[in-house]
Amino acid sequence: MLKELLELLKAGGTHRVADLARELETTPELVRAMLDALARMGYLKPMGETCSDKCATCPLAGLCAAGENGWVWTPGE
Repeated sequence: MLKELLELLKAGGTHRVADLARELETTPELVRAMLDALARMGYLKPMGETCSDKCATCPLAGLCAAGENGWVWTPGE
């Protein structure tokens, strides 16, 4: 299932945890655990929670996955 999650993320765009869970037919908790595992393996890099403080003034807030829990992931190095 990690490979399926990584393929979804490689397809581009923004993804909310709940949407990924629905696509993978699993729970949001498992998706969060898989994101953490992919980060530990170097496939993803967490950007942190800092951008969620700016969501109220961001014109793209409704389109961004950061609004869900404040975490944004980028491809690993």
